[in-house]
Amino acid sequence: MQILQTIIGGQGDGILVPVPQYPLYSATIALLGGSLVPYYLEETANWGLDVNELRQSVNQARYKGITVKAMVIINPGNPTGQCLSEANLREVLQFCFEENLVLLGDEVYQQNIYQDERPFISAKKVLMDIGPPISKEVQLISFHTVSKGYWGECGQRGGYFEMTNISPETVDQIYKVASISLSPNVPAQIFMGLMVNPPKPGDISYDQFVRESKGILESLRRRARIMTDGFNSCRNVVCNFTEGAMYSFPQIRLPPRAIEAAKQAGKVPDVFYCLKLLEATGISTVPGSGFGQKEGVFHLRTTILPAEEDMPAIMDSFKKFNDEFMEQYEDHRGYSRM
Repeated sequence: MQILQTIIGGQGDGILVPVPQYPLYSATIALLGGSLVPYYLEETANWGLDVNELRQSVNQARYKGITVKAMVIINPGNPTGQCLSEANLREVLQFCFEENLVLLGDEVYQQNIYQDERPFISAKKVLMDIGPPISKEVQLISFHTVSKGYWGECGQRGGYFEMTNISPETVDQIYKVASISLSPNVPAQIFMGLMVNPPKPGDISYDQFVRESKGILESLRRRARIMTDGFNSCRNVVCNFTEGAMYSFPQIRLPPRAIEAAKQAGKVPDVFYCLKLLEATGISTVPGSGFGQKEGVFHLRTTILPAEEDMPAIMDSFKKFNDEFMEQYEDHRGYSRM
């Protein structure tokens, strides 16, 4: 919020934000009187980022009289759970260089990675590897937090941002904005100190730290696989693997009769589905419409945080509900999940 407050001066200032997106961005941009400029991630390419889509979004915004000032990336993704490749990050940085955009790198899930093929790579590392003139000119603000990693899991709130290639005069103004918040969150600052300066080899707590953190991440990796496989075993449900972060974002292929039933109930179709799921199973999820999605496509977001021993039963409960829901609303048994 502090950075967006610094960037946005009025309705003519636009911020490129990925869709599906974490609603904090759209809400904050609206609150500050700016304009959200969406760019759509490609689900069939494992929620990849297409630079052509970025250019199209910027051109459409300019046609409306909006000056695009900054671009947000969420890596690993929320709610989509993908990790951006180094090649993708290079394209983004080149694009920001060409368009004179500040890059806002939301990297708060960087410790939560559940595969080896596509590791987390920070935007700053890629920027420095590219070299001049891009590495000296692209303005980058990187965000991290204790809240989202395996220490906090949303229970502890504390974070920081690092500014790269931001002028000293601008940094001074941002410090002024930050100084308005006068009451520090003391426990979160302790957590932050531990996050940026963890136990080192030879420290009395090092072995326990390694054992516990490795155990948590390995369990989360197994939970991500159980959940993804569970969703993909369900009728009319398809789900990309959760490469990182802590969410699964399956697409629910809702039959026309279910969409009509939702309309009759005065509900958005995926809201209708999620409410029915909650009533039948007690499983609480967030409809994909809360994050933005392409017209006529429906999702839900859920976390992979339930206890590992509970996960099989949760997915069995979901599958039972989904089968009964599809049986109720499909016109015939042959409705395709592809």
